[in-house]
Amino acid sequence: MIKKPSIKTITVKNLINVLSIMALVLLLITGLNFRSLSTQAIENQALGHADLVKAGLTAHMKAGIMDRRDYYLDEIKKLRHVNALNIIRGDVVTKQFGPGNARERAADPITKQTFDTKKPVFILNEFSLQPTVRIIIPYIASQQGALNCLACHMVAEGTVLGAVDIELDVREYRNHAFWVMLGLVALSIMAFALVFVNTTRTIRNHVQQPLETLIDHAMTAYRQHQPVSSEQFNSREFAHVADEFNLFNTEILAHQDMLKKKNEELLSLNNEIESTLRETIYTMGVIEEKRSKETANHTRRVSLYSQLLAQKAQLTPREVELVTAASPLHDIGKLGIPDDVLLKPGRFTDEERHIMMNHPAIGYAMLRHSRRDVLVAAGIIAYQHQEKWDGSGYPQGLAGENIHIFGRIVALADVFDALYSPRVYKEAWSLEKVVEWLGEQRGIHFDPRLVDLFLANIDEFAAIYHRYPAYLRD
Repeated sequence: MIKKPSIKTITVKNLINVLSIMALVLLLITGLNFRSLSTQAIENQALGHADLVKAGLTAHMKAGIMDRRDYYLDEIKKLRHVNALNIIRGDVVTKQFGPGNARERAADPITKQTFDTKKPVFILNEFSLQPTVRIIIPYIASQQGALNCLACHMVAEGTVLGAVDIELDVREYRNHAFWVMLGLVALSIMAFALVFVNTTRTIRNHVQQPLETLIDHAMTAYRQHQPVSSEQFNSREFAHVADEFNLFNTEILAHQDMLKKKNEELLSLNNEIESTLRETIYTMGVIEEKRSKETANHTRRVSLYSQLLAQKAQLTPREVELVTAASPLHDIGKLGIPDDVLLKPGRFTDEERHIMMNHPAIGYAMLRHSRRDVLVAAGIIAYQHQEKWDGSGYPQGLAGENIHIFGRIVALADVFDALYSPRVYKEAWSLEKVVEWLGEQRGIHFDPRLVDLFLANIDEFAAIYHRYPAYLRD
């Protein structure tokens, strides 16, 4: 049987799933937002450095001291987080003023992208041990503002004069982001733990314990015929369940006596029906016994022999009961045999013997339509009590355990009584002679195991005979 989870387990499991998903979504959104803010801060810092470089270079140009700009750029490079600083000289500047110094580099494929788009290019390397960001910011000629680039440069408005190529160290930003995310994870775990503990306690105090209390008190209330107090429950739902149980319990108790009385009446009626059926079966067996002019008490003795042998064979109590009740009808088929054959005192002719051998099939035909287990057993006995262990019996020629155990038991009981009792055509055999003959028929006529049980307890079977002795009927 599969063990089902408790309400607490189901609720906590579902809560854990929901909280886990919410925590992951929250961390993802927070991480993406924080990364976006960090990136924006880095870009703003780079733009600020670039503006500072452009302003300084313009001032040097206006002052006519461009030959001293390297000192200025070295000072800028010393600023915090700046790893590298280079000036990209545009072709228009080289054309006007000639080649620059060694610190001014020509445009490479990446910086040319800045010249073409006139927009800054940001290259973030955030997954290395030394995370950096490279920013290439175009220097666009314009007469707007205080710088007025067109005062010195003979170019059109919006021409890209060059670019500032700056590489910044972003370890501080990454570390800061790591600690912020770690703090968020810790806070999420703490919140998760608080929700988990609170939910578990709430379920235990307001669901699990009240439910267990309700079940225990309900069982006690049913046994002691007392109501369950709804005042002990804090929640409205459990108080309502307690009231509903009290109402249900009252109705059950109100009808319990009536149901008990009806059950007793039904049981009594069933016992009466069973008793009547058994008496009817036994009476029918006695009727057949008298018509066949069997010795007195033959039906009773066969029934008691069969009961004792079934017990010795360790049949179930119900099987013992069935074979005992059904055995009186073993020869019921003889009611269908004509008197001139049935009551003939001498030997049968072949035709008469054939007629007589029909009585098992006649008995089975009389009983086979019933579904009551006693009559079903009687039909089996009537049909198979003339079968023999070696297959030489009739009417079906069954052999061995193909013969029902009921048929094998009654066959042995019936023959024992026939041999041990006087008949109109013979004297009663002595017990010693009967025992000898039964031993000879072991494994031929009768089930060997049943013969062994019968002979091992022969005194008990003989006692039944002497308790209900046989005598010839007139």
